[in-house]
Amino acid sequence: MDNTALVVGSINMDLVVSTEEIPGLGETVLGNSITENPGGKGANQGVAISKLGKRVNFLGMVGKDGLGHRALKSMEAAGVVVDHIKRIDGTTGIAIINVDKAGNNNIIVIPGANEKVDRNYLEENIDVFKASDIVIFQLEIPLESVKFGLELAKKLGKITVLNPAPAADLDDDILKNVDILIPNEHELKRISKMEVVDEGSSVKAARLLIEKGVKKVIVTLGANGVLYVDENQYKLFPSYNVEVVDTTAAGDSFIGGFVSSYMVEKNVEAAIERGQKTAALCIQRLGAQNAMPTRQEVEGFKRI
Repeated sequence: MDNTALVVGSINMDLVVSTEEIPGLGETVLGNSITENPGGKGANQGVAISKLGKRVNFLGMVGKDGLGHRALKSMEAAGVVVDHIKRIDGTTGIAIINVDKAGNNNIIVIPGANEKVDRNYLEENIDVFKASDIVIFQLEIPLESVKFGLELAKKLGKITVLNPAPAADLDDDILKNVDILIPNEHELKRISKMEVVDEGSSVKAARLLIEKGVKKVIVTLGANGVLYVDENQYKLFPSYNVEVVDTTAAGDSFIGGFVSSYMVEKNVEAAIERGQKTAALCIQRLGAQNAMPTRQEVEGFKRI
């Protein structure tokens, strides 16, 4: 059981269309290319943890289509245990991403099979919860399923991690079962319903969530680093100064790095450092799962 993570979350296929300009309403433009990239926050985080050398079980659903087959192959190639992922009638989750020459984008997400990840499916896989010692959730599956999964994991004595993305309002019944909450500034603002404009207001918003039962809050601030807040202290960790190529999977890779360290040593500062190294390596490359670094790369990476 030791050193096994369980990710409960989304599996998508990202269809990325490259074009000179994103069309307006009623407009047709020619695209340059289309690329198929395995994605979904859940799958990305599972791959990130696995590539860093930890055993990862995964609970989620894909459709019985070619996209689902290829998404699972990508996860499997990274070492994620896909045995408990369910293939159902219908479509795999899809994100259609239009990107123009300046890097601007617009995105349409079709949840597909991700919407079917329900309480019954999680209950059927209680043994997978029991076989893991840390359980990670995001918000690309139904909120009721996240709430139930967190409750189940806590009843079983597991460490729970919630990445509240995409941003949503969370009630106290969810927050009370979260050990480690990892939002960005926008998500922290949405959950706390407070203004988040600087370090002081971020700490205040995080402390409000701690009063509701969250044990630790880790706010990812992009180029401004990472802010850690618990009941007794707060600390800002500066970011790594690297050349940014693609920030698509920055948050997912940070969580992968953090979890892979924390699940073994339970040392928050060391885990944040590992998360930042993982993200710094990832954003220097194009893509998501294929850009996630290996354990050897992270261990060899030094702050400049």
